[in-house]
Amino acid sequence: MLGGVVGPAVLVAVAVLAPATWAGVLGKLLRTSLLLTLPIAVSVLVINVFFFPGGATVLLRVGPFAATAEGLAFAGEVLARILAISGAVTLFYLTTLPADLVVDLEQRGVPPRVAFVANASVQTVPAMVQRAASITAAQRARGLDTEGSIWRRVRGVLPLAGPVLLGAIAEVEERTLALEARGFTRPGRRTLLWQPADSGRQALARWMLVASVPLLVAARLAGWLAWLD
Repeated sequence: MLGGVVGPAVLVAVAVLAPATWAGVLGKLLRTSLLLTLPIAVSVLVINVFFFPGGATVLLRVGPFAATAEGLAFAGEVLARILAISGAVTLFYLTTLPADLVVDLEQRGVPPRVAFVANASVQTVPAMVQRAASITAAQRARGLDTEGSIWRRVRGVLPLAGPVLLGAIAEVEERTLALEARGFTRPGRRTLLWQPADSGRQALARWMLVASVPLLVAARLAGWLAWLD
């Protein structure tokens, strides 16, 4: 049986870790996935371990709160699923160039505006992280204390958050004007001068993934995958 934690663990090993190893991004994927899931993982662990309804097996008590084995088991299942989702998203981000994604979407008939939104969504977080690092260095050069106690770091958030948000808005406006000057919104289909490489194995893998979705849904409805529960 592959239910509970074992099922998502097998899925992560086969569909995330193995492709990441083959692509040479395993270390970066593990670091990024763990950092992304850490805040929600702590919340899931605390809430389910101490406040799981119907928990009968008490592991320890912290004041009026009791940590139960049932809550710990359920938290482990939720964390396994969260890691599977974050690992898949991170793997896609690390192995797919935004330019390749946009061009391929337009080549398949997706409107340029939708492709641009997809590209902007992928590039938003790295761009804001880079901008925040530059602004932090500039503010430190001006004497802003962003290290030390927690109170000092909290006070340093506002001088950093304001320029980051304003810079993001200004960048969107500049990019919009640049796109308009290049005829981005003109009617008709654009002529693409370059397209990403697409081998037969990649096409076969895509069609196999697409075909597996209705098959898995049908198998689930028919009760053939009840062992996953």
